[in-house]
Amino acid sequence: MQAIILGCGSLLSHIEAAQAKMQTDFPVVELNRKYHVDPRQMQQEILAKMQQLPAEVDTVLVAMGFCGGSWQGVRPGRRLVMPRVDDCVTLLLHTDDSPHFNLKQGRHFYLRDSDRGEHSLEAMQQSLCAEHGEEQGAAIFRSWFANYREADIIDTGAYDSQAADFLAEAQRNADLAGCRLNHVPGSNLLLEKLVSGRWDEQFVVVEPGQAVELNLFV
Repeated sequence: MQAIILGCGSLLSHIEAAQAKMQTDFPVVELNRKYHVDPRQMQQEILAKMQQLPAEVDTVLVAMGFCGGSWQGVRPGRRLVMPRVDDCVTLLLHTDDSPHFNLKQGRHFYLRDSDRGEHSLEAMQQSLCAEHGEEQGAAIFRSWFANYREADIIDTGAYDSQAADFLAEAQRNADLAGCRLNHVPGSNLLLEKLVSGRWDEQFVVVEPGQAVELNLFV
C-alpha cells in the first residue's frame, strides 16, 4: 500500500500522536481548516490536494469527517478510507469500536488543543468587531452562541487538557460564549485505527471511481 494521510489542519497534532503510537510514518497532506466555513470551498481544497498527489499513491487515509457535505460527490482516482463520522469533533469523541455518525450534544460546543490563538473564540470575536465595529461585532458574536450552554474540552489523551495555560484560555472562551466549561471523554482511537489499517464498520472505504455519498456514512 502506497498511502498518504489527507488531514484537516485542526487534527495535525492528533494525526502525529496516532502515527507515533502505531509506529507508522505516512506523509501528511494538510487541508486548510479555514475552508470549513463553506463546504464548497473545502471541496475545492480537497480536489486540488487530491490532484497534486503523486501517481504512485494508491490509498488516501482521510483524517476528517464528511464535514457538512464537503466530500459529497467526490470521485477519487484511488482508494479512499474515511472515518464514518460527520466531522472532526465526533471523530475525537469516539472512545470504543461502536460506530456513530454524530456524537455531539445539543447546546454544547467543543474545544480541542487546536482551538487556540487565531482559531479561538476570542479571535473570532475580535475579527467580527474589526469588520463590523465593536457594538455590532459583539452582537453578531452573541447571536452565534446564544443557544449554547456548555463548552466541552475533549480529553483525548493526545494533549494535556489540564495544562494551566490551556485551561485559562478555554475558560476565557467559555465565558465569552456565556457557557459553563467542562471536560468530556474522548480518544484518538479512530485515527489510530485509520493509520494502522483496522478499517472496520467505523470506516467507509471508497474504491477508485466510486462516488463519496452521504448514504455511505449513515
